[in-house]
Amino acid sequence: MLNFGGTRSQSRSVRSMPLTGMDYTDPKRKGNVLGKILVAAGLIIFCILMMKRSPHFNTPSHFSHHEPGVTHVLVTGGAGYIGSHAALRLLKDSYRVTIVDNLSRGNRAAVRILEELFPEPGRLQFIYADLGDAAAVNKIFSENAFDAVMHFAAVAYVGESTMDPLRYYHNITSNTLLVLEAMVSHGVPTLIYSSTCATYGEPEKMPITEDTPQMPINPYGKAKKMAEDIILDLSKQETDLAVMILRYFNVIGSDPEGRLGEAPRPELREQGRISGACFDAARGIIPGLKVRGTDYNTSDGTCIRDYIDV
Repeated sequence: MLNFGGTRSQSRSVRSMPLTGMDYTDPKRKGNVLGKILVAAGLIIFCILMMKRSPHFNTPSHFSHHEPGVTHVLVTGGAGYIGSHAALRLLKDSYRVTIVDNLSRGNRAAVRILEELFPEPGRLQFIYADLGDAAAVNKIFSENAFDAVMHFAAVAYVGESTMDPLRYYHNITSNTLLVLEAMVSHGVPTLIYSSTCATYGEPEKMPITEDTPQMPINPYGKAKKMAEDIILDLSKQETDLAVMILRYFNVIGSDPEGRLGEAPRPELREQGRISGACFDAARGIIPGLKVRGTDYNTSDGTCIRDYIDV
């Protein structure tokens, strides 16, 4: 006889029923994930500790701080003809040098030669940058502790300046202004500025002296004169700023050991210095030497030039 009202002698089997909207995590799986996280964290901590023990980790650059007895000089245009020779002399005299150049007229090979001659850490660094980029200029001054600036960077062909004057005013005057602003903002106290005798124009009295009135007649000379005026006005306000302005014509020569020299780009030979034209003519690169000017008060009507060894 079937007993419908009695108690079951065996318990009903429990079935697993999925409940929508609820997620039950497997405890074993949770433990595995936690273990992996702990292992990864341990490895990261280990790597950081090992890196900190390395002498190169978090070590400030030699160029980023001032050192007693070491003068750090920024040489703008240091890949160029005059700038590279100035950098060589500074390095030979144990200065710390940073070269900034956009290589539009400079020669990267000149910098490589300097790097090979002075490979020791903290002696020389090269930064590829355009001084017309205000953010780049400020970054360079923020990341380096300069004691002085030698400002050579500039386009420098009289003939070219008459054909493209705006480029010369931007490159010479505006870029110099950005360098000066960065110097003031970061407390760099010394400036040597590479100007030109083209600021004198065509003086009535010869020879030219520092008292000769400056009356430039081409955009190159005018742009340099403007930059000079800005520098001198600033030096009157910033009394702690030491300034030297160099004016010269016709730089010639090279490193006596032949490691550096004048190497104008082929497309600029026509605009280049007469020294380069002499060398090109002697080597057969050009058919002959053009001497411009026929109405000077000289025996043959050509100009008498003065030269200064680089």
